[in-house]
Amino acid sequence: MKDSSDDTRQKAILNSAFQAFSTYGYRKTSMDDIARGAGMSRPAVYLHYKNKEAIVSKLTELYYAEKSVAVAQALATKGSVPEVLTRAVQAQTDGMARILASPHGLEMLDNTKSLSSEIIAAGEAKLAGLYTDWLTQEEKAGRVHLRADASETGRTITATLKGLKLIGAGAEIYEQQVAQVAALFGAGLEVR
Repeated sequence: MKDSSDDTRQKAILNSAFQAFSTYGYRKTSMDDIARGAGMSRPAVYLHYKNKEAIVSKLTELYYAEKSVAVAQALATKGSVPEVLTRAVQAQTDGMARILASPHGLEMLDNTKSLSSEIIAAGEAKLAGLYTDWLTQEEKAGRVHLRADASETGRTITATLKGLKLIGAGAEIYEQQVAQVAALFGAGLEVR
């Protein structure tokens, strides 16, 4: 049986780390900063995570797990192809503007990319797979016309969304671009 106080402490550490990375940047954040924000001693933090890299890996893993569930739920909703795709894209990108609005948002994304590349690759593949499965079902139902393979289209959607967050245009522009991409993909896929 899992100890719920352990989960609570880990959540406190992860929340504190995210806040500290957003405020000070990854490089300037110390394990002491994270421990202080979590209301714990530094040795107590080390009982859960051996270093900042392990914390970033866990944050990345949780991010992709959360986004996979949110995208799957959005793709399971009813509506036109553009409506459903827009909900899925919004589910996938929800919260990213908050990261990009941070003065250290791009640094956080860059460090995550370098420290958690395998987790990111697996997470992006899972998201692409969700879009692929949905596109395949929608094509069979005659609601989507694919000009390329469903899996290629799924990968293109996720790669586009990933690229938008890495260009560093800022939170407001990012949200506008995400909405535009969702509308373009939805309109391009829908059978008329």
